[in-house]
Amino acid sequence: MFVDFFIDRPVLAMVTAMLIVLAGAICVPLLPVGRFPILSPPQVGVSASYLAAAAQTVESAVTTPLEQQINGVEGLRYLTSTSSSDGSSEIDVTFDVDRSLDLAAVDIQNRVNQAQGRLPSVVRQNGLTVWKSSGQFVCGIALTSQGEYSNLFLSNYADVFLREALRRVPGVSSVQVWGARKYAMRIWLDPVRLAARKLTATDVVNALQEQNVQIAAGAVGEPPAPPGQAYQISVRALGRMSSPEEFRKIILKTGDDGTMVLLQDVARVEVGAEDYSGYLRWRGRETVGLGITQYPNANALDVDRAVLAEMDRLAASFPPGIKYEVAFDNTPVVRESIHEVVTALCLSVVLVMLVILLFLQSFRSTLISALTIPVSLVGTFAFVKLFGFTINTLTLFGLTLATGLVVDDAIVVIENIERHLERGDGDPRQAASRGMREVTGAVLATSLVLVAVFVPVAFFPGITGRLYKQFSLTIAFSVLISTFNAMTLTPALSALLLRPVGAKRGLFGVVERGLHGLASLYDRSLGRVSRGKLAVTVLFLAGLAGTYWLFRTVPRGFVPLEDDGFFMAAVQGPPGASLQTTIDVVAKVEAILQAQPEILGVFGVAGDGGPNRGFVYVSLK
Repeated sequence: MFVDFFIDRPVLAMVTAMLIVLAGAICVPLLPVGRFPILSPPQVGVSASYLAAAAQTVESAVTTPLEQQINGVEGLRYLTSTSSSDGSSEIDVTFDVDRSLDLAAVDIQNRVNQAQGRLPSVVRQNGLTVWKSSGQFVCGIALTSQGEYSNLFLSNYADVFLREALRRVPGVSSVQVWGARKYAMRIWLDPVRLAARKLTATDVVNALQEQNVQIAAGAVGEPPAPPGQAYQISVRALGRMSSPEEFRKIILKTGDDGTMVLLQDVARVEVGAEDYSGYLRWRGRETVGLGITQYPNANALDVDRAVLAEMDRLAASFPPGIKYEVAFDNTPVVRESIHEVVTALCLSVVLVMLVILLFLQSFRSTLISALTIPVSLVGTFAFVKLFGFTINTLTLFGLTLATGLVVDDAIVVIENIERHLERGDGDPRQAASRGMREVTGAVLATSLVLVAVFVPVAFFPGITGRLYKQFSLTIAFSVLISTFNAMTLTPALSALLLRPVGAKRGLFGVVERGLHGLASLYDRSLGRVSRGKLAVTVLFLAGLAGTYWLFRTVPRGFVPLEDDGFFMAAVQGPPGASLQTTIDVVAKVEAILQAQPEILGVFGVAGDGGPNRGFVYVSLK
C-alpha cells in the first residue's frame, strides 16, 4: 500500500515534507508583493508632438492616422486619445486581461512604424514614443532649493542626473518629471521686423536647418593620396551651434548690395526652457517633481525601497542647497495590509493549535498536526510562483482560511489511529497501517470535494475571475498538499509518536464529558426534528428568503473599501482655459486643503494632459 511505504520509511516522509517547505521558502522572496492581484488590463501608450499645432490640427494630422493604424490590433479592447492645444497627442491602448503586455507593446510599435509615412515630417523628426503603461505610482519625489537655483536648473538636473538613474532601478517602469524645464535655445521672433525685411517664420526655420547642422567633413590625406603623403588628418568643421551668440549670427537674407540680415535683427535669442506647459507646486512653492511608476509584475515594496536608497545615494552628490522630499508614497498601505493579513494568519495558526489541543486532548497529536500546517502553508508558495501569482491580501487571506482546512485531514488520520491504539493495537505502526486503510478513501474524497468547491471560481471570466483566481487556487493548493501530507507525513509521525491515551482528567475530562453530552443531545434532537418535517422545511425556506434579502440590501463593491491614506482631486477647466488659469485653480485648491488639520502634504500638478487640466495629490496624516 502507498501509505505503508512511508510508514515503514518515516525519514523519507520527513525529507519529502522538508523539500516541500524548502521549495516554498525559496519562492517567497522571489514573489512580487502587492495589495491586490494584477487586475488592470495591459495598457500601451503612444505619444507624439506636433509643435505649435492647434488641437484640431493634431487630431486630424497625428491622432487620427495613428488610431486608424492601431485599430484592430490583436487583443484590443478599446483605445482613448487626447489631442491638446500644446501640440501633444497621446493614445492609450487597452488590451484584454490575458494579453501579454510585452507582445502588445511590440504589436503597437509595429503599427506605429507603419503609420509614420502618413504623419507630418515635424512629428517624425521629434519622434514617437511607445511605452508599457502602468498607472500605479509607487511614490512621488519633490526637488527643493532655498532659492539658489531656478526651476530650469532643477529640471535639467533631474532629467540628466536623476531620471536615468532611477529608471535603472529594478521594477521601475517609468519616471515622469513634473514641472519639466529642459534647457533649450529659445528664438523669439519679432513679426514687425520680419515683415519690414520681407521675411517669414519659414525663412527662419529654413536658415536654421541649413546652417545649424552637423557635417562630416572627411579627412585630408586619406587614400587615394599622392605618393609621399605622410599624414592623414581629419577635418573638423563648425557644426551645431551651442551658444546664443552663435545663433544670433545666422544669416537669414543677403541683399544685392551685400548687406546681410542676421537672426539677431529680427529675433531675441536666449537660453530658456524647452517647454513651459508643465507646472508643479509642493508646500506652496513652484518646484520640480519625479513620479515613479512600477511594472505590473514588480514588487511594490522592493521598488519603493530601491528608489529611496538610490535617491539617498544620489543626494550625496547634490549641489549645495538642493534637497529632495518624498511628496507621497503609496506603499505604506500595501505594507500595512500585508502586515495585518500576516498577523491574522499567525493568530489563526495559534487558534487552530489551541482548538486541536482542546479537542484531541493529546500533546503528541497536537504536535503532529502542528508539523503538518507549515508544510501545507509554506509549500503553497511554490505553486503561487509556478502559476505567476503574487503575494497579496487575497492569497494571504486564502492561506488564513486554509489554516483550518489543512489540519482536517491530519485530524481524521490521527483520531482513527488513536482509536485503534485505545482498542488494543499496541503497536503504533500496525495501528497506523490499519487506520489508514480505513480512512484513505475518506481523506481523498473530502479533499477532492474541497478542491471542487474552490477551483471553479478560478474560471470566472473578466476582472472578477482574475481577482478571485489567486484566492481560490491558493486554498486548493494548500488542500492538495495537506492531502499528500495526510498520506505520507502524518501516518509516519503517528507511528513514531502516538501512544495509547488513558482516561481524560481535569480540563480535558470536562471537555470530553461535554462532547459526549453534545453528541447525546444531537442524537435525541434528530428524532424530534424528523417528526416536524413541515416546520423544518418552513424554517429552511425562511432562511433562504433571509439570505436573498441580505444579498439584495447589503452594499456591494468590487474590493473592500479601506483608508488608503491619500486621495486625488482632478482639476479641469473649460475648453480653451490657459495654463495660468489652471495654475491659479490648483493654488486655490492647495490653499484650502493645506488649511485642514488632517492634511500632511499637497502635491499639485497643472498642465498634465493639457493646459486646462491638472490634479492634486493629497497625503493624509
